[in-house]
Amino acid sequence: MRVLRYRKSEKPSSKNSKRHAINVERVKTRITKGDTVRVVRGDDKGKDGEVVRVYLKTGRVVVRGVNIVKRHRKARRPEEQGGIIESEAPIALSNVMLLDPKTGAPTRVKARTTADGTKERVSARGGEVIPRNR
Repeated sequence: MRVLRYRKSEKPSSKNSKRHAINVERVKTRITKGDTVRVVRGDDKGKDGEVVRVYLKTGRVVVRGVNIVKRHRKARRPEEQGGIIESEAPIALSNVMLLDPKTGAPTRVKARTTADGTKERVSARGGEVIPRNR
């Protein structure tokens, strides 16, 4: 006689967890909204701007006044006006560097823990604390 097997209970349920694990991963970055950054690579190389938004899942940032694209927009309602609209598009995090608050030069960022246990960002170039804009 054949032994009964319960197929659903025997299979590991990691099928979906593998598939959705990519969506959970987030890029670690020390650049946050409100920081002043300089573009170091690309068409807008050398431009400075303020970070408007950070996309942690894709590792991209939107910087005010950088990577301007033109979108051809159709009016959706009669009172709305269509036309060519210019807006900022996201650029890769690796293409921007945080500016040192004292010298204004681009710098790498270190993390340091203070005596009371809070983390703070430190400029690798000057060693000064970079305040968080929250």
